[in-house]
Amino acid sequence: MKLHIGAPRILAFSIRTTSIASRVSRRTSPSPHDPKTRFTRHFTTMKAVQILGERGKHQLALSDSLPRPTPAGKELLIKVHAAGITADEVSWVEVYKTPSRIPGHDISGTIAQLGPDYSGPFTVGDAVFAMLHADRGQGMAEYALASAEEVAPKPKTISHAQAAALPIPVVTAWEALFRHAELKSRARILVTGASGAVGQMLVQIAKHVVDAEVVALGSVQKHELLRELGAAEVVDYNVENWDETIKEVDAVFDTAGGLVLSKSWKVVKGDGVIVTVADPPPAWAFTKELPTELSSKPGVKYIYFVLEPDSAALEKVGDLIDRGAVKTLPVVEYPVSEALEAWKAAGQRSRKGKVVINFV
Repeated sequence: MKLHIGAPRILAFSIRTTSIASRVSRRTSPSPHDPKTRFTRHFTTMKAVQILGERGKHQLALSDSLPRPTPAGKELLIKVHAAGITADEVSWVEVYKTPSRIPGHDISGTIAQLGPDYSGPFTVGDAVFAMLHADRGQGMAEYALASAEEVAPKPKTISHAQAAALPIPVVTAWEALFRHAELKSRARILVTGASGAVGQMLVQIAKHVVDAEVVALGSVQKHELLRELGAAEVVDYNVENWDETIKEVDAVFDTAGGLVLSKSWKVVKGDGVIVTVADPPPAWAFTKELPTELSSKPGVKYIYFVLEPDSAALEKVGDLIDRGAVKTLPVVEYPVSEALEAWKAAGQRSRKGKVVINFV
């Protein structure tokens, strides 16, 4: 484990070091000492993390004999150098619908192969990072497929491990700020859960792209960090009536949910906007139910959204990183041989950064 210098669920799961399929494969395959066998395995199979079993009764496994994918159409094959872990992905229904059961949506690596119909700007060997679509996933492996809409050039000034921690937080923040809230220059905003991965990106992007006046809600221990990231004002969420201490804001960007989201309604202007990406989402997110707070502020626009890949957002923030305007997230690195330990660490609230698995 290597430490580079947000709040996940603590997960309970069992682990094993290989899948049933890989054990069967080793029993029925030719001898690994056969030169032909070694050549075939090197070029046609790969290491990958798998989620086996049913949701809620899953097992994590590290396999070394899954088939390496081949790009079709306009797809890109990425040799994954590092993959970021989203701990609660074990509860996402999408991964259980994939044939491989490989999780992973945040990756960084190099282009290994182009699909036969691809005609875009990338070439073999280009360094890239990507946020894979929820339905695609399967990024926590030595090789992963991606579309051009999911991939952007990797920032040159950071490592693959640092880049692999960024895609979901970056795209979430960008879409919340500009696609959904349509944030204007010099707007005054509140970011809840500001010290988490998404929160840190919200604070920095809002400050450096539209010069927003950012009020950051977080624990006292994180206030110095939040000021360094660009927050004009920091507020301790442990103070019972924190919502009564904040002057009205044009927009709220919520990553915490629950009571924090409810209190945020008191802070937003009557014609403002509230965007939440909290997990679990509020009751109104997927129903016709209205927020109870709407009765006192009927002019507020409220939004919960499902994230979509956005290569343009990745490229824009990557440029901000290379220019030194936006800082990367802290990461804790594990080699692929310790992938299962990495998943356990990713589920701990006390971890010191985004957990990343290095495949190279």
